Parts: sequence; C-alpha cells; structure tokens
Amino acid sequence: MRTRVGYAGGTKENPTYRDLGDHTETLQIDYDPNEISYEQLLDIFWQSHNPESRPWSTQYMSIIFYHNEEQAKLAQRYKEFEEERLGKKIYTEIRPYDKFYLAEDYHQKYYLQLQKDLLKEYIRLYPKTIDFINSTSAARVNGYVRGEGTLANLVNEIESYGLSEKGRRRLVEIVKSYGRNKEQ
Repeated sequence: MRTRVGYAGGTKENPTYRDLGDHTETLQIDYDPNEISYEQLLDIFWQSHNPESRPWSTQYMSIIFYHNEEQAKLAQRYKEFEEERLGKKIYTEIRPYDKFYLAEDYHQKYYLQLQKDLLKEYIRLYPKTIDFINSTSAARVNGYVRGEGTLANLVNEIESYGLSEKGRRRLVEIVKSYGRNKEQ
C-alpha cells in the first residue's frame, strides 16, 4: 500500500543521511495481507539482493525488521532456507522493529523524482510533501518507473493514480521501454 525510505536499527535520535549514527538505510512497507502475504514479501526480499556478501558498513547492511514473533520465525526460516539453498553463510540480520526515521524528502520516491513530467503531476496532486511520501499511487508509480511491474498490471490500475491523460501516456511509454509487457 505504501513504501517509505528511512533509517532504523540504531540508537541515534533523529538520524540524517549525513549523520546516520549506527542506523541502517531501510525501506518501510505498509501492506494489506489480503493483497500480498508476508511470505511473498520475504520472497521478493531474498530475490532482490545478494545476501551472501558481507556488509561493508552498518549503513548498507542487509536486515529484516520484524514486528511480531510470527514474522521473526518466518524471516528466520527463510534465511535458513537461503543458506541451505546457496550452501553459503547469509549475512542478513533479523532484528525486532523498534523505531523508523523517515529519510530526507529527496530520497523519497527517488525514481519518480527523476521523471520531472510525472513529478509535476504528483506535486499538483499532493502539494504537501508528506502526502506525496505517504501516497500509494506515488509508491506504485515509483516502482513502475524503476522498471518493476508489467504493462498488463499498469493498464489495470493506471486510472486509479489520478494522473492526467498526458501523465498516463508518459507512464505507459516508460513501462513499454522496459520491454516487460507480459506477466512474469
């Protein structure tokens, strides 16, 4: 439903990108378990990075923050499965969620911010930056302009984004340019 980037896992109050302390850059995901399960999110997590590389700093370490014991058990089970599948040590840490600090505005919806024409539409839709950051529509479009998602999925949901006809055409052009027009 929503993604936001920020910092978590450390002890420093109010970290910033230039003064992170002992926090890790992280992604906060709000999701509807009726639409996607925690297990599916774990599948995406494990497929989207190399968990066998040792982190060179706390800032960029691989980590899962869990919110309850069920999530902790599932995350640990997935980690053990990946270690067995790869036959190598996994350096991903699994820790309890404590506090999340929102990253600076210029880090939010980064790929969407690179698309100035679409960004102008979102500024029109969400004049308050926090509303843009919290927008489900902006999160979805950020994924599409990053190269995630398919044209078929986009066509099914594009009307719900609040974009103008010109904005919708531009987004379709971007997705088509990735050549991911079929379900994967």
